[in-house]
Amino acid sequence: MADGYILALDQGTTSSRAIVFDRMGAIRGTGQVELPQIYPQPGWVEHDAQRIWQDSLASARDALAKAGIAASDLAAIGITNQRETTVLWERAGGRPLHNAIVWQDRRTAERCAALRAQGQDRRVAALTGLVLDPYFSATKLAWLLDNVPGARARAERGELAFGTIDSWLLWNLTGGKVHATDASNAARTMLFDIHRQEWSEELLALFGVPRAILPEVWDSSGRFGQADKALLGAAVPISGIAGDQQAATFGQAAFAPGDIKSTYGTGCFVLVNTGERAVASAHRLLTTVAWRLGGRTTYALEGSIFVAGAAMQWLRDGLKLFARAADSEALARAAASTGGVYLVPAFVGLGAPYWDAGARGAILGLTRDSGIKEIARAALEAVAYQTRDLMEAIRADGIAPTSLKVDGGMVANSWLMQFLADMIDLPVERPVVTETTALGAAYLAGLAEGVWGGLDQVARAWKREARFAPAMARADRDRLYAGWKDAVGRVRSGRG
Repeated sequence: MADGYILALDQGTTSSRAIVFDRMGAIRGTGQVELPQIYPQPGWVEHDAQRIWQDSLASARDALAKAGIAASDLAAIGITNQRETTVLWERAGGRPLHNAIVWQDRRTAERCAALRAQGQDRRVAALTGLVLDPYFSATKLAWLLDNVPGARARAERGELAFGTIDSWLLWNLTGGKVHATDASNAARTMLFDIHRQEWSEELLALFGVPRAILPEVWDSSGRFGQADKALLGAAVPISGIAGDQQAATFGQAAFAPGDIKSTYGTGCFVLVNTGERAVASAHRLLTTVAWRLGGRTTYALEGSIFVAGAAMQWLRDGLKLFARAADSEALARAAASTGGVYLVPAFVGLGAPYWDAGARGAILGLTRDSGIKEIARAALEAVAYQTRDLMEAIRADGIAPTSLKVDGGMVANSWLMQFLADMIDLPVERPVVTETTALGAAYLAGLAEGVWGGLDQVARAWKREARFAPAMARADRDRLYAGWKDAVGRVRSGRG
């Protein structure tokens, strides 16, 4: 405790990671295991929940070893996680009934369309701040209850537990003693009333979810329980939980209304702090819980893009265009332009502001001169175009950001960061520590245990590594963006 080390478990879509931070917010050790993706059918995405737990534990042990510390040196553990991903397991023994259904999964698109046709989308939005989309947990959970033999009857008898990945990890860390989540993750289930800060009986009835399977909902910073001593060698407090994008916002010290960040990982997620007011978007952004501290809720507007870094993985692993995702920067620099090529990465539909589950990906504008360089550059440019889509919606909702803080694996690509600044016409700020998702979970856990004295102390720890100022002429910016809008129009299904 004297050294103030925090272990952050960062369970993401493509890997399970653990990072040890010291009280200065510096990284002291990291462990990571890649997470295989399971695609049972087109549009379906699953993960092995048991593997997620085993890999998270292995990553934690590896991070401690690399940091050269024992679990007894830790002040706390923080958890951050891929959101919306849905796990259903047995309370007796903890066996998952099915693979986890991942946030990207679209198997419930028809169910969502039917509910929208009934006019339920307006009520869902009023209670949850969300659009009625397969992205969120409610219809995934209903699918599990309806399609796993015996699941619904067992759920109604109280034999089963539901959770997003944070709840699943917490359950396993505590040896099945604690079934809980935090407000930021609960807000992504489409079952939680974000205004009353409680599970909604109306939504539980709408989606056919028994209340008995739900976790308790607690603040994002506070004592959730203790990790079983047998797992890491000491009983360590678990004191912070937040969904990955909320944790990244916290790690970026975006504590004031109007502060905004964008995370570039598997997908891209822009969050803008709106303070203690839940702002309803008129432009198809999400209203969500950023975090809850001391019983007081901070809200955010969010734009969710389903595919960012995942497009580069597809070019690398699916098309074999290059050996490493990092090679994309050199390829983009080597291309004078895309030559009119646009890549729309709607592999699992389009997120905000389109919300079109039926859209599918495409590469448009190909000519005989198009090659690997142009396609790689088009995939990177798509990240910036999608971010501009979100920024246009944020501005239309009456918020005028003055800069954009960025984080995630893709921000190491300086070419992309400059193109992003050019496309959104705002300065882009890259911090010294870009692992802000894990850092945010560490801050939440450390605040609960007194490692950090308050938000002011956390904010002072944020340091900028680079700033990218917009340099593109407005006419060029708007011409390129118009081409993107045309490309998106060509892949729309009309069912959004």
